Amino acid sequence: MKNYFIQNAPFVVPTTDGKLIEEHHGLATTNNKAISIAHMIAPPGWSEPFQTPEFDEYTYIIKGKKQFIIEGETVVLETGQSIKIEKNVRVQYSNPFDEPCEYIAVCTPAFSMDLVHREDE
Repeated sequence: MKNYFIQNAPFVVPTTDGKLIEEHHGLATTNNKAISIAHMIAPPGWSEPFQTPEFDEYTYIIKGKKQFIIEGETVVLETGQSIKIEKNVRVQYSNPFDEPCEYIAVCTPAFSMDLVHREDE
């Protein structure tokens, strides 16, 4: 038995807003409750509702720019930058820019709809 796992078939999360979400590790793909790792591409003009998740979220920008509103403060990350947002912090994610934003998101514990607490849901 091997002591590693190579993910060749991430779970593509169904979306209605044009955003690509490929979960490589996490609840949907590997039933891992401790961590989720996802590759994402947010199209120009994309945004999510405000949320106050029960997990820390790390984001690394591969290409483009992504806007965060964190407790009322607007932060813009660009290619090569990363951020950690603590759990139980009100945040909104968006791409109000003209180009797609490609990034990696890591959540600890793993992302789940039960823990994200989006304001419109």
